[in-house]
Order: sequence, then structure tokens, then C-alpha cells
Amino acid sequence: MGSQYKPSNMDGVATVSNVKVVESSKRVMFKSSDVMLRILGFSLTFIAAIVVGVDKETQIISFTLAETMPSVQVSVTAKWQFMSAFVYFLVSNAIASSYAALSLAFTLAITRFHNNAALGLIMLDLITMGLLFSANGAAMAIGMIGLKGNSHVHWNKVCNVFGGFCRNFTAALVLSILGSFAFLFLVAVAILNLHKRSQ
Repeated sequence: MGSQYKPSNMDGVATVSNVKVVESSKRVMFKSSDVMLRILGFSLTFIAAIVVGVDKETQIISFTLAETMPSVQVSVTAKWQFMSAFVYFLVSNAIASSYAALSLAFTLAITRFHNNAALGLIMLDLITMGLLFSANGAAMAIGMIGLKGNSHVHWNKVCNVFGGFCRNFTAALVLSILGSFAFLFLVAVAILNLHKRSQ
């Protein structure tokens, strides 16, 4: 008469286990996307640094000192070391690829992130992303001058002479921009994951 209905303990156990399965699958999905983005960021920035590092072109240019004198043939070489923006670009991509490799190893070694470790990784990802975007902007600005020149300050275009160098650098720039977006997505995914964990 005084008996009350008590729910079976089995339903509670099943609910808790289902929640744990969902949480673990979300954690695995987040880790796999994090790993894939780090591999992508490493690959793109590493290849961009290599392409710029080996990019070099030598051309024979003829010019005339005076109208009465014959033209002079001069060998001119285009290399990334000759422009500070290109040096900054190569160093930034080398730093980004090194960081991506180290953070990838760290991500694979750690089974579960604590909030402090995740926040530290987000901060480093943000710094790397900012470094890459600034290097890409500087290199793109110089690249546009090389491609089109600037008539206002009498800077001649050089990509009509060093076409191979400019094409290789353009390819490296596209790869580096894609690498920048890989780090941007890393930051976005990590912040979203932190937000979900805090709820």
C-alpha cells in the first residue's frame, strides 16, 4: 500500500553510457579534424617555403648606356634573398610548418586536452595565423609591383623578364594563403569545441 514505483537503475546506466559514447565520438571527431587541419597546414606551408627557397632565375638583359654606344649584355638573377618581403615570407612559412609539425605531434601524443592546454594551443595557432597572413600580404604587395610596376614612382615591372620566378612565387603564395586558412579553421574549430565543453 505504501509502495512507490522506483525506476529501474538500468535506464539510468544506459543513459549515462549513451552520453559517454556521444561525448567520446565528438572528442574523436574533433581530434581527427584537428589532426587533418594540422597536416594540411604543415604540408601547404612547408611546400610554399621549399618552392620559394629554390626559386631562382637568371636572364641576360641588354641595355644601352647612350644612343651612340652599343648595347651591353648583363646577366641578372632574381632570388628570394633580394627582397625583404620575400625573406619574411619564407621565414614565416618555415616557422608555421615547424610549429604545425610540433603541434601535430603534441596533439597525437595527448589523449585528452585540459582547458589550459587547449587555450594555449589556440593562442599559438592565432599567432601563427597572423604571422602567415601578414607575410602573405607583404609578399603579395611586392609581387603586384613586380607584375605591374608603379608608374607614379617609376618602378618598372620585372615579371615580364623573370616570368618563371614570378610564376613559382605565385604558386607558393597561393599555397601559403591556403595554409593560413587551415590555421584559421583550426582556431575556429578549437574555439567552438571549448565553447561546447563549457556549456
